[in-house]
Amino acid sequence: MSSTTNAAWLGNTVFDGARYFEGVTPDIEHHCARVVDSALKLNMMPFLTADEIVGLVKAGCKKFSADKALYIRPMYWIEDGIGPIEPESTRFALVIQALPMPDPNTGINACLSTYQKPHPNTAPTTAKATCLYPHLTMAWGDAKKQGYDNAVMLDALGHVAEFTMQNLLYVKDAEVFTPKPNGMLLNGITRQRSLGLLQQLGYTIHEQTIEPQALLTADEIISTGNHGKIIPCVSYQNRKLPDDKVGKQLKEAYWDFAHSKTSLPLTQ
Repeated sequence: MSSTTNAAWLGNTVFDGARYFEGVTPDIEHHCARVVDSALKLNMMPFLTADEIVGLVKAGCKKFSADKALYIRPMYWIEDGIGPIEPESTRFALVIQALPMPDPNTGINACLSTYQKPHPNTAPTTAKATCLYPHLTMAWGDAKKQGYDNAVMLDALGHVAEFTMQNLLYVKDAEVFTPKPNGMLLNGITRQRSLGLLQQLGYTIHEQTIEPQALLTADEIISTGNHGKIIPCVSYQNRKLPDDKVGKQLKEAYWDFAHSKTSLPLTQ
């Protein structure tokens, strides 16, 4: 990818992120399918199937020591085109790098960001497109400058969307609430898996529009995402969250699922 590559200066790139840890790659088939879908949504011409990418992932992970935690990033991009893209110039790379898992027991403290997620009419929000991420890194960086680990972002209509790059669940009176996918937040694979696991644990799930004020009285707030999987938010807007019971149960259930090596459909 050179400085004249379309993707390098016009941002026509899509990617997905998956994990290898403790000998397993949970939901890898769904991550590989999503990068193909994202490429199609940006009018690219993906030339590898999800199964073919999974095969490359398995071969690539064998190049590393089995005790390493890995970050797996398949990506498609456009090589040519000034203005409109040239779809036939679609390129592919699979990046695998050693990257430790964050400590799931440490937790994060978060604030409410002044940045908001874009509306579907203003950005390719239904794809995992690289052009969406500078906006998110600005929100995350602003939170870090204020002394927080991450930030909660609202959608374009002023409702709770997610953390900067992770989905959000919260618990109130032993019931689980999460923003309903509305085109302004990514319906993450770890999010979908977590909701299914929570249902199996017997929790009532509410996918709905969430006002920002609701987080101020939550019993728990939980971050779900590929990089760290299940991470508790231990403090929000400088208020210590009073409980972590559901988060601990979810993490244990997720690790059990990951090590089952069972391919299961996602909860939509």
